[in-house]
Amino acid sequence: MNPEKDFAPLTPNIVRALNDKLYEKRKVAALEIEKLVREFVAQNNTVQIKHVIQTLSQEFALSQHPHSRKGGLIGLAACSIALGKDSGLYLKELIEPVLTCFSDADSRLRYYACEALYNIVKVARGAVLPHFNVLFDGLSKLAADPDPNVKSGSELLDRLLKDIVTESNKFDLVGFIPLLRERIYSNNQYARQFIISWILVLESVPDINLLDYLPEILDGLFQILGDNGKEIRKMCEVVLGEFLKETKKNPSSVKFAEMANILVIHCQTTDDLIQLTAMCWLREFIQLAGRVMLPYSSGILTAVLPCLAYDDRKRNIKEVANVCNQSLMKLVTPEDDEPDEPRPAVQKQAGPSPEGCAATQEGAASGGPDGSCNSSFSSGISVFTPASAERAPVTLHLDGIVQVLNCHLSDTAIGMMTRIAVLKWLYHLYIKTPRKMSRHTDSLFPVLLQTLSDESDEVILKDLEVLAEIASSPAGQADDPGTLDGPDLRVSHSELQAPTPGRAGLLNTPGTKGVECSPSTPTMNSYFYKFMINLLKRFSSERKLLEVRGAFIIRQLCLLLHAESIFHSMADILLREEDLTFASTMVHTLNTILLTSTELFQLRNQLKDLKTPESRNLFCCLYRSWCHNPVTTVSLCFLTQNYRHAYDLIQKFGDLEVTVDFLTEVDKLVQLIECPIFTYLRLQLLDVKSNPYLIKALYGLLMLLPQSSAFQLLSHRLQCVPNPELLQTEDGVKAAPRSQKADSPGIDYAELLQHFERVQKQHLDVRHQRSGRGDHPDRRALL
Repeated sequence: MNPEKDFAPLTPNIVRALNDKLYEKRKVAALEIEKLVREFVAQNNTVQIKHVIQTLSQEFALSQHPHSRKGGLIGLAACSIALGKDSGLYLKELIEPVLTCFSDADSRLRYYACEALYNIVKVARGAVLPHFNVLFDGLSKLAADPDPNVKSGSELLDRLLKDIVTESNKFDLVGFIPLLRERIYSNNQYARQFIISWILVLESVPDINLLDYLPEILDGLFQILGDNGKEIRKMCEVVLGEFLKETKKNPSSVKFAEMANILVIHCQTTDDLIQLTAMCWLREFIQLAGRVMLPYSSGILTAVLPCLAYDDRKRNIKEVANVCNQSLMKLVTPEDDEPDEPRPAVQKQAGPSPEGCAATQEGAASGGPDGSCNSSFSSGISVFTPASAERAPVTLHLDGIVQVLNCHLSDTAIGMMTRIAVLKWLYHLYIKTPRKMSRHTDSLFPVLLQTLSDESDEVILKDLEVLAEIASSPAGQADDPGTLDGPDLRVSHSELQAPTPGRAGLLNTPGTKGVECSPSTPTMNSYFYKFMINLLKRFSSERKLLEVRGAFIIRQLCLLLHAESIFHSMADILLREEDLTFASTMVHTLNTILLTSTELFQLRNQLKDLKTPESRNLFCCLYRSWCHNPVTTVSLCFLTQNYRHAYDLIQKFGDLEVTVDFLTEVDKLVQLIECPIFTYLRLQLLDVKSNPYLIKALYGLLMLLPQSSAFQLLSHRLQCVPNPELLQTEDGVKAAPRSQKADSPGIDYAELLQHFERVQKQHLDVRHQRSGRGDHPDRRALL
């Protein structure tokens, strides 16, 4: 410093002392400056006051010499003390050079800067609030200072400033929020602690409503919640807990929509505490805001659904996610199925477009825990653009929801509970919004069919419920449902016709546009027959599925839909099946279900007597497909009490190729005759004269069997048939013998027998063709 330079009104002694390396001498100079400034205040000499402050600032505080800077800092503090209540008039000139020294490389000088600013703020008190942002900015930097003395000094200054803000009602929150939003993304542990402490203070001030600006800082708070420091995480938990309490107390003033996507993002993080906290917030938002959250359903489901498959290690998250899922589902009502005229918002909320789930955060997680169905999120601070409440309709965005559900259901790695939840959602949407959901059925149908191969019975049950609802919903009726996505089942050019009058004709080629239902099938909607064709296609391509789950699936469908429709349609489809081996296997499966399942009790009773045209039509339809398997055809005749026709069929068995499989099926039929289902048949053996063809048919089966346990069983049964002469009473001898039960009217049994012969010839030709190619399996030795 130039010793000859004029620093008036500062005396040479003061200047010399300010530049001294000893603190005590600089302190003496500060006392002289305080005395000098007091005189200027008494004289109201503002020019000299400004001149003193400017000299201390430019020539000392901002000097290149470290001791001069220290002298300048203590001199500025002395000026403030001397000015007293008038220091507010000069705060900008007093504060700026001190804040500049906060960045000094010398830690001792940074400490002196803290001390100087503390004295300035202590004198000015509330007058410093217009300069709060620059003070806060400087303090936030010192909070992360490596020197413990500097940190200690900054903490003293920080507490003083907090006291001033708490006491004042003139704090400029609007001007402070942008700075807070910027600083909240700091990664420094101490800076984060500083930020959280200030948010706690502001939240505690009654005159400051920080809840209005929560969307600006919520993302940053969740970022801090993931800090490695336990103390900071705990502080952040407290802050978020306070904000959530305020949200519950004042839901009408909360901007739910502006924070929905922020929560969606943090619900997908891998940090358990962040995920649980965000999920709890989301739960409260859904319950408090109601339908305001409905436009964000796709994003919410993306976050919530994977959590439902968590194990006990994340049970808390799973339970909260389940509540979120259930609460969101309840928001969907039949009114959402109305034409695209969205209902007005229940609450005055507005927000960003929800479909992309775009959220605003630095370093936010962009995907769910499973790595699938995740939205991509833009980086930044805020992209929310609130609109007028009158222009903020609540709309159910089905496209986005269905896309998320389809994505999760297609993901084979997803957990069982998530898949069940997805299927429950689909079922719920088909119940509540059938018309809108019908537009998505084509995209959902393949994955729903694929889900039938799931390992979980519960998943399959829910899947069948959805498929049954699709197949039976009135909304599924369409004039042009599109090309059938089923197996290539070519229609035979056979002249087969059901003898029931009024049948419109055979099923058109499945590829024919707009025709997906057999005219002979009791239709449900345009997807029902499509479902049946695709189900049989899956059974054909996945024989393991048919073997393990086939009966289970068909029985459940009979409970969910009309059993007669299912058997009628499957029989129609199998009639045109080109894979005769599969047709035989499928017929055998259907027949076993028909004869043994409790779900089919009513259908068995309907077929038992063939009293109605509908039952006779069903019998004819089943019979034609049952012909793929000779033994099942006979069992169908036994069920319908067509004993004479059963006898005629057994007579034809002599022309068939008798294999071990064939004899095994005869064996199973004998076992079935001994079951409760055929109790009526066994009792009819008492009336020998009225049922001669029943006895003949049973003897025919006996003659087919080798000497086996089934042979012995049936032989013993027939030995129990009474001698008709021993049963005759006096009246019975005189009475004319009753004839065999008359054939059911309207059924051409001769034509059915011819059809049986044709089908068996087809099977024989296929076997011979395979044998000629060398791919026919070796026939096992007969018993």
